[in-house]
Amino acid sequence: MSDPAAPMVECFSSVQGEGTLVGLRQAFIRFAGCNLECDFCDTPGMSGMPEGCLLEQTPGRRDFLTVPNPVASSQVVSLIERWTRGWPGIHHSVSVTGGEPLLQGEMLKELLPGLRALLPVYLETNGTLPDALAPLLPHLDHIGMDIKLPSAYGGAGLWDVHRAFLELAATAQVFVKVVIGSATLDEEIERSSALVASVDPAIPLILQPMTLPDGTISLPPIRMLELQELCRELKEVRVIPQTHKFLGQL
Repeated sequence: MSDPAAPMVECFSSVQGEGTLVGLRQAFIRFAGCNLECDFCDTPGMSGMPEGCLLEQTPGRRDFLTVPNPVASSQVVSLIERWTRGWPGIHHSVSVTGGEPLLQGEMLKELLPGLRALLPVYLETNGTLPDALAPLLPHLDHIGMDIKLPSAYGGAGLWDVHRAFLELAATAQVFVKVVIGSATLDEEIERSSALVASVDPAIPLILQPMTLPDGTISLPPIRMLELQELCRELKEVRVIPQTHKFLGQL
């Protein structure tokens, strides 16, 4: 059996701070590299391959061991298996995140079945690589998909590829997240809401106010409500900030 490897930033245990699974304890596997360069990105190690990957030895205790990149699939599964055996029941699921984890689609074909034998699998993705998603759907329990707004992404609209991605992702348990900030336009939120509704109006939409470097939220409270009010076609629209930031979690 093959044992593919991929560039990773870290593996650690923490509380999920975003989306519909907010507050739940997860094992996080963060891949390096991304196909986008969003203006608001707050994740280090996204350009190129980091020299080392940080592997937390005791879940949640920040006792990291640095191992060289790329990291083998078997090494990741072995770590999560040790956590689930030594600390049974503390994790709700494993978060496969980045960067953009779907850039490592071939490695994920080997990794995800091993992870899913231990915990449910939650994919966090920028929602732009539908061809990479399709073969992985049988191994996913939850999908958190971003819609990248032109005002925040700093590039052209990705509406068509986002729609193609969501149509696939809707076969699993999916929610859509949109980062909102002072530059967010009403029409961007209206278009995001219409896109989600065209696939399934029951899909939850999360409006995530941008967190500034000093830890404060970038939007006035009334503006958050105004943007939420634009999503009338949807059954569930939540405003949820990055809660892990003010909890002091990774």
